[in-house]
Amino acid sequence: MQKDRLYLDSFPDERGYFGKFGGSFIPPQLVEPFNEINEAYKKLSKDFNFLNELKSIRKYYQGRPTPVYFAKNLSNFAGANIYLKREDLNHTGAHKLNHCMAEALLAKYLGKKKLIAETGAGQHGVALATAAAYFGLECEIHMGEVDIKKEHPNVVKMKILGAKVVPVSKGLKTLKEAVDSAFESYLNDTKNSLFAIGSVVGPHPFPKMIRDFQSVVGFEAKEQFFEMTGKLPDVVAACIGGGSNAMGIFSGFIEDSVDLYAVEPAGKGEKIGEHSASITYGKEGVMHGFNSIMLSDENGEPAPVHSIASGIDYPSVGPEHAYLSSIGRTKVALCSDTEAIEAFYTLSRLEGIIPALESSHAVGFAIKYAKSEENFGKSILINLSGRGDKDIDFVIENFPENL
Repeated sequence: MQKDRLYLDSFPDERGYFGKFGGSFIPPQLVEPFNEINEAYKKLSKDFNFLNELKSIRKYYQGRPTPVYFAKNLSNFAGANIYLKREDLNHTGAHKLNHCMAEALLAKYLGKKKLIAETGAGQHGVALATAAAYFGLECEIHMGEVDIKKEHPNVVKMKILGAKVVPVSKGLKTLKEAVDSAFESYLNDTKNSLFAIGSVVGPHPFPKMIRDFQSVVGFEAKEQFFEMTGKLPDVVAACIGGGSNAMGIFSGFIEDSVDLYAVEPAGKGEKIGEHSASITYGKEGVMHGFNSIMLSDENGEPAPVHSIASGIDYPSVGPEHAYLSSIGRTKVALCSDTEAIEAFYTLSRLEGIIPALESSHAVGFAIKYAKSEENFGKSILINLSGRGDKDIDFVIENFPENL
């Protein structure tokens, strides 16, 4: 296990940089609150009581460890051995609860009374509302009006759990604008609130902190896969928007001779506004307090983006993903809207598992990768980051022909 942690202990540096990516580009009034979070995390990440409470929550409340499952029917269909890390079986139906329970626990130790966050697909919002209910905290979730319509079941869940859902009507009314709105709300009450960022993005220490909280996925998966097969997978793949589920599973294999594929949403075309493939088409830039690779317009502003999956339609990517891609440690693949929908139905019908549209991008990649002749018989481990309950109304309404 020590070998696994060499990279994780070295990156980011003290200022929150992964190479040239990361850092903290925030207004003066946020410097002190973010320093407070950073210092608290450095202390609590080594505190027995904090770690023991988080371990207990994961086991007895979240239902961890989630299993690794060999998808036999999908494997026979595609021509390679495809395994799924079943984060869809995590309580609330996605990997998001891994960091949300930890962020809420951090808020508790800091004496905060309220959690504020953004959400796209609603999985982070549901998870944070769940964590707030568990710890007796207030919860305020900012969500674009477009995503509110697409992800209605998750909006209802957040409200049932006691969260206040704030509709965002600015700009494209999706994830980027939800982050903007949540930041503005947090600025009004940093003393009593914690901004619980929902991915490996944002100013330092959030890219590191969320990665560390999500790394449980990778370390579980590595041990489980080796127990099942006696070896490591040839490929580990995950969808990527901000990239929390991908960094979670990559963390367990980052020191090993395993190909890591970050699967970006290719959407419906290569033009600006038709995709959310930040690493593939983007360039270096600062947004939401961190330096990374982002999709920008002719004025250097964040560009319009599109994906069928609300959780990954974001015009940038976590700084660690930008760094790992820049040094060649990770490979970037693309999955279009059409391929994701096909994968959504294929996994559902072959394995009886309805995946989230975000996760369907990783499944779509795996099917495409497996069908290539040179990859016949290889083993592919996918982070199935969420279940598709939230997406079924949208899919049936917009893609009835697939039925």
